[in-house]
Amino acid sequence: MEALCGVLGAPPVPQGSWERDAWFVSTAALRGTAEAPAEVAERLAARLRTVPGIRRVDVRPNGFLVIGVATPGEIVEDVLAAPVAVPPPPGASVAPWPDFPRTWDNPGFAVRYAYVRAGAVQRWARDLGVPAGVRAGAAAGGAAGAAVRPELLDGPFDRAVLRVLAELPSRRDSRDPGWAAYLERLAEAYHTAVERAAPIPRGDEPPTGVHAARVRMGEAVRRVLGEGLAELGVAPPGKI
Repeated sequence: MEALCGVLGAPPVPQGSWERDAWFVSTAALRGTAEAPAEVAERLAARLRTVPGIRRVDVRPNGFLVIGVATPGEIVEDVLAAPVAVPPPPGASVAPWPDFPRTWDNPGFAVRYAYVRAGAVQRWARDLGVPAGVRAGAAAGGAAGAAVRPELLDGPFDRAVLRVLAELPSRRDSRDPGWAAYLERLAEAYHTAVERAAPIPRGDEPPTGVHAARVRMGEAVRRVLGEGLAELGVAPPGKI
């Protein structure tokens, strides 16, 4: 994402469901130039095609750039590598949801529980011997833990979480990030992924690289949920 922003000047926006292919859209060619958008877009496309991890770049007649990435799971490391946003001062925001009832009918409960659940998954993973995942470069440099393999996050439920996580850079860049609705969607996708694509071994199943990648993805989810809750004036819960 950092490399994309370096070419485009602003984060692109994810497009589609990402169930099969991961696409971003950018309107960078339409901003602040007297040249024809299509010509600017062609130049930007040529630069984007040299960026590692870019699978394909298409230029639409209106100047929109459609960018396909080869390994959408890399968004997890992008999220974890980004500086944590500074929350607003106390009283600057009003929580959009009540604390009770603590049922699935309350979106605030689903968001808070997803934050707690992602932390619990990390603890369970350690107890069950799932390798602690780290960025590949960090592992090569001697950091503790095995290098995660983002390409393993390729199932439909993993992709659904990645698709929501991929919105984070453009939302942070927006004057109206819409945190509440965004956190609700992220929590829903994460709960479904935990139930349908287990991040920890079940029964006698041995821990695998897929488990490690999913636990790492949950770490990113927890980071984003914590940031969003703080932005909304909600203290991220320690337990529920």
